[in-house]
Amino acid sequence: MSDKKTRILQATEKLLAMYGFHGISMQMVAKEAGVAAGTIYRYFEDKDDLLHQLHDHILSHVANKITQDVSDEMPLKKRFRTMWLNIWKMANQEDAPLINRGQFENLPRRQGQEQHQLEQKLFAKVNQLFDEGKASGQFKQLDNEILSVLSLEPSACLARKHVNGVFNVSDDARDAAIEACWDAITQH
Repeated sequence: MSDKKTRILQATEKLLAMYGFHGISMQMVAKEAGVAAGTIYRYFEDKDDLLHQLHDHILSHVANKITQDVSDEMPLKKRFRTMWLNIWKMANQEDAPLINRGQFENLPRRQGQEQHQLEQKLFAKVNQLFDEGKASGQFKQLDNEILSVLSLEPSACLARKHVNGVFNVSDDARDAAIEACWDAITQH
């Protein structure tokens, strides 16, 4: 990806976190990115295309961060813990405004099979974790989306509360939360 395109995407993410979808213009994005307004249209058809590509860009970033340091040889629980902590670390970083403010889910995205296939590809290691857990009988026989909501998504929610000072999470409390999330998806 070109440096200018990356700067445009980063500027858009920052402005969306500050002003929301309706509060930004292509002119604002160009100014924030330090490019001419016409330059944006070399990379993006219009504002909707910019927002769709931003969604995919962030999704790719998130998928890479979640699966960092995860290998297929790790036991399921260690893979799970690593992913959970990767989400925790990512949500505690200041360089991801939309993720940190919980606004990513509201970002417009393309609908359809192509989007679904992209998400399946990006999160293949997460799905593999859940599929292996179900195949071995360790995990409940639920859809992977449900398993993710029950087990991994609480990490980001708890991290946002921690970052925003709503709730202070000690290391012991964080470890107990990881165990509770693991317990939520395992067979008993």
